Amino acid sequence: MPKQEVPLLQLTSYLPEGSFEDVHYYLQNHKVHLTVSRKRQTILGDYRHAHSNKNHRISVNGNLNNYAFLITLLHELAHLFTYEKFGSGVQAHGREWKDEFGKILAKFLLKKLFPPDIEKALLSTLKNPAASSCGDEKLLRVLHHYDKKYAGVHLVEQLVIGANFSIKDGRIFKKGEKIRKRFKCVEIKTGKLYLFSPLYKVQSI
Repeated sequence: MPKQEVPLLQLTSYLPEGSFEDVHYYLQNHKVHLTVSRKRQTILGDYRHAHSNKNHRISVNGNLNNYAFLITLLHELAHLFTYEKFGSGVQAHGREWKDEFGKILAKFLLKKLFPPDIEKALLSTLKNPAASSCGDEKLLRVLHHYDKKYAGVHLVEQLVIGANFSIKDGRIFKKGEKIRKRFKCVEIKTGKLYLFSPLYKVQSI
């Protein structure tokens, strides 16, 4: 689906119960233009700072479950807070951003909005937040349990070695052995080798 601005009253359908009022406050107080984006494989959210009389802009993937949506939104809000305090002269995911993300995440953890397994993973994340909103594999693996389930859709790591699978563009691959953090897979049509994240969602064949 294309990007679309989310009316604030409809935002409740994307968020865990009990989180709307605080999220609403941040979006209104910091003048954030929030949009819901179509599914993106490499990023879950995006932030662009205010400029030329335009508000701060945040986009979050609309296919995320409510917990993942909130965590991604907090990740992007931390970029906003970092920009407002330090400008663009600091690293995107440096100490300043980690401090801001840690502070806002801690506030929401105190509200007990998350199931125990997600809360445990988030407490671990607080020690050293991942640079990418989809870079914390331990957290993503837990969040996956709360995704909508579709027939035949699996994570690459859930398939047995030698299993065939297809991806969104229709290409078919055979799963191979794991090399460090990724799986070596062969494209059936071309014989070319590709490395897949263990948490990449595919359609089993």
